[in-house]
Amino acid sequence: MGKANSNGEASTKKRNRKIPKDIYEAELFRLQSELVSLQEWVKATGERVVVVFEGRDAAGKGGTIKRITEYLSPRVARIAALPAPTERERGQWYFQRYVEHLPARGEIVLFDRSWYNRAGVERVMGFCTPQEHTLFLRQCPIFEQMLIDDGIILRKYWFSVSDDEQLRRFRKRRSDPLRRWKLSPMDLESVYRWEDYSRAKDQMMVHTDTPNSPWYVVESDDKKHARLNMMAHLLASIDYQQVDQPKVELPDRPVIGNYHRPERELSTYVDDHVSTLLGDDKKDS
Repeated sequence: MGKANSNGEASTKKRNRKIPKDIYEAELFRLQSELVSLQEWVKATGERVVVVFEGRDAAGKGGTIKRITEYLSPRVARIAALPAPTERERGQWYFQRYVEHLPARGEIVLFDRSWYNRAGVERVMGFCTPQEHTLFLRQCPIFEQMLIDDGIILRKYWFSVSDDEQLRRFRKRRSDPLRRWKLSPMDLESVYRWEDYSRAKDQMMVHTDTPNSPWYVVESDDKKHARLNMMAHLLASIDYQQVDQPKVELPDRPVIGNYHRPERELSTYVDDHVSTLLGDDKKDS
């Protein structure tokens, strides 16, 4: 465990060594293989799984979700990353817009942020009233208990990142054209309001870290460690079984009859960009 700072977040000074790349990739693939087994069990048994990913901006939630879903079927494992609510959704019961994204039988839903927006960004930025926030803290454990009572397997993960590491990642995003889109004015506000977010998170934990629906904290100053730790915990927390898959026999190629493929010139093909990169077109000229 890393040393916690005064705000209860993980410290950048980690006691454990960084995992070597080859070990990381081997273990990541093993866990991803087990996630496929979990998926097949969910399909076969009709179970419903909800995994909530919360934490500060740039804490590594998105990267972990990407590794989890890399080999899963999008028809079974879905990501719910909801945009800002519409005017109509603001007039609904708060949990209503999230209910429609819950899994049906044989599905897994990963919430990249969730109903806990009300306990975090909405609370800190003033997007909800104090009365709405208080009502959320009272209703949330009841809402989650209803999900559990109905048979949904619910897991909640809080990705904990230190202020120094978060700022380092923001700076990296600012200078990276492929990641600059991840940096928003709201992210910068999270830097200025670090203590406000810490207090909001602590208050949220007091009310929603329940015996039946606990929070699991993932120290995420090291993204690779966080991914492996979270994936291993998720798999260990669900009592799934290996499902026997039917053998698929590939048939012999049928004997071609009198079919003739149309002439190549009759179709419009994509330009051979790779040959240009390799300089093959220059060799042919």
